[in-house]
Amino acid sequence: MTISFGCQGSTWVLDYDVEADMLDKIMDDIKNGGFTGLDMQVALLGKYQNEPEHLKEELDKRDLQLAALTLPFSFDGGKESPSERERADYYINYLKHFPGAILNVPSRVGPNRDHLLQRQKEIIKGANELGKRAYENGITTSFHPISYKTSYFRFADDYKILLEGLDPKYMGYTPDVGHITFGGMDAVEIFKEYLPLIKHVHFKDVSTNCEWKKMGEGDIDFAGCVQVLKDGDYNGWIMVEEETPEAQLNTTEVIAEIGKYVRKNLYPILNGEVLQ
Repeated sequence: MTISFGCQGSTWVLDYDVEADMLDKIMDDIKNGGFTGLDMQVALLGKYQNEPEHLKEELDKRDLQLAALTLPFSFDGGKESPSERERADYYINYLKHFPGAILNVPSRVGPNRDHLLQRQKEIIKGANELGKRAYENGITTSFHPISYKTSYFRFADDYKILLEGLDPKYMGYTPDVGHITFGGMDAVEIFKEYLPLIKHVHFKDVSTNCEWKKMGEGDIDFAGCVQVLKDGDYNGWIMVEEETPEAQLNTTEVIAEIGKYVRKNLYPILNGEVLQ
């Protein structure tokens, strides 16, 4: 594997905590869109929640791979809550059925950015401890910062604290180009600066005035990001997603359109072709 493209579950259901039993449809949409893998929030595992072997069978039927499970954490007080730890351990063991699949770790958004540095240090401490435990169980973890208004890791200074605080032996970084742009940063430059930490990637489009867009209609330089990853010998997944209102209403068509964009504009970069 070098660089492969898959889909993240938020295009079908945006909220990581909303449960739905629709993974068969999601897998079919991903396959029909020309993608080869999926990164799924655990709330969308549905009937496969307790049946990893069954999920693997269904993935194999479609020639798909589970690239990641996404599981959000608060890390209040610098550690996992008992329920967070129980869930984490369950999904670490779940992932053992899917060699190479990682645990993608978003930080939950708080009510405000009060006591910011304290909360940042707590989250980093909790993430590193989670990453160490996962590492000891043979599972890679990767931290996904989110840049909404009350996020703890939103702007360049926040990212510097986060990415200098994560222990690279145990916890990687999942850059999300949409959230990077929401935070007023340039995705290509972030990829260049933190390339050694990157273990997983999320692509979705947005304008510089923070409006979600269809892929290719916003302001993100996807080609530039792919080129940085290729030149840096990144070996992993790029997960595409879309957060426009249409994405939740016509997901099958949206995924097919993103697939066309990726094949036309991004795969040629991986193949060493010069885009006109």
